Amino acid sequence: MKIAGLDIGTTGCKLTVFDENGDYLGKAYRDYPVRRAVSGHETDISTMMESVYAVIKEMTMQYPDIAGIGVTSFGETFIMTNEAGEPLHNAMLYTDPRGAEECAILAQKLGAGHIAEVTGLAPHEMYSIAKMMWIKKHQPQVYAAAKRIHLIEDFVVWHLTGKAQIDYSLATRTMAFDIHSLTWSREVFDAAGIDVALMSEPVPTGTSAGTITLATAQKTGLNGDCIIVSVAHDQVAAAVGAGAFDGSVAVDGAGTVECLTPIYDSIPEIPVMAKGFFSVVPHAVPGKYAAYAFSYTGGALIQWAMETVGRGETNERMEQAYGKDEPSGLLVLPHFAGAATPYMDTGSRGAILGLTTATTAADIYRACMEGVAYEMRLNYEALAGSGIHFKRLNATGGGAKSKVWMQMKADVLDLPITSLKTVDAGTVGSAMLTGIAAGLFRDLDDAASHMVQERETYHPRKEMHEKYMKIYERYKLVYQAVRPLM
Repeated sequence: MKIAGLDIGTTGCKLTVFDENGDYLGKAYRDYPVRRAVSGHETDISTMMESVYAVIKEMTMQYPDIAGIGVTSFGETFIMTNEAGEPLHNAMLYTDPRGAEECAILAQKLGAGHIAEVTGLAPHEMYSIAKMMWIKKHQPQVYAAAKRIHLIEDFVVWHLTGKAQIDYSLATRTMAFDIHSLTWSREVFDAAGIDVALMSEPVPTGTSAGTITLATAQKTGLNGDCIIVSVAHDQVAAAVGAGAFDGSVAVDGAGTVECLTPIYDSIPEIPVMAKGFFSVVPHAVPGKYAAYAFSYTGGALIQWAMETVGRGETNERMEQAYGKDEPSGLLVLPHFAGAATPYMDTGSRGAILGLTTATTAADIYRACMEGVAYEMRLNYEALAGSGIHFKRLNATGGGAKSKVWMQMKADVLDLPITSLKTVDAGTVGSAMLTGIAAGLFRDLDDAASHMVQERETYHPRKEMHEKYMKIYERYKLVYQAVRPLM
């Protein structure tokens, strides 16, 4: 018996297969195009669905006894469909600028604080409900023809099983889900003028949608008894895959985007969370919640430093060229793709301060690492009044392989950080929840004992923490100093 995790990202999807012991066997990947223009950022959902069928078929040819597939996806993006499930428009990505006016109208009607209290999200145009309002206003023929509205996870689950259900964590990304009652907020939908009956049924994270349809079996080669599981928004799936089940541990997602995910044992202080635009999202463990503190450019900034400043040098060569275990002294504002939490300022831009003729490419590379770490420290401090009490972090993603960066983060945050062998925690978390639904594992602790493996723990060093904090005090002033100039 095999289990698999299907991870659907903005530009590609992958299916990773594990055996009954949770050991990795193989994966298939397909990408699909994203169209970005000044007026909008869109993706063709039909192309995405073709890629989903392709990766499943590729893995089924190698492992015909796949018993369950868990589906996780990126958030916010939705699609309106006809009765047959065919998309009626291209789907807007969370970065799409449309919906800002509609979001402002919704906030004026209900109050920004009230929306945050109900949904766990400070109002922002990135969330689904504002863009649904935009479509109804600017493409009324699309809304009038719509029979269903899906986010990505439940769109895929519906096509594979015929069942319209969405897990709580992904439903939250609409800014129209009540995190207290764990139901759609009719108040928000009514104020937005969107028919809540078009939405899928909210279900607990990790809920099976049942077995696949005959059409899915024919397209993919899957056994007809294969179950499909509605897993989670990708960041919650990553928290599960990183073994973060309670408030004692947080996750450092060191991928393209740098994401700090603390876990709360109850709903945190909403006013504190809303002030920093921190999401409050139901966790896979009932009664617990996750939050997202993130920088748009984590690993992406390091990649930029290697390719542009370092002219294609590798991480290892850049680290060796720096040659010392000391702060660079430079200040890098890592807003190269805008500012995420706690600012949510898409107009902010990156900056490098302190350059001299003696500055090397390795200095800038090191400073970019520091800038991301300082930004995470900024978010950590902004979360301080919300009730966090984690004492350590588990790190996943490609950045977790860098010993230099892991030690730096431990020193800056003054917390131990453990790198995990699992680079792709989201897929692992998806497979863990699928294994539970399929009866392979008793619960999350049992699944984690099979699938969450530690690599190395980095402990903070007092003297280095003090050095970094002297520079960090100056870093905290950079955004306010630079932002008015751009």
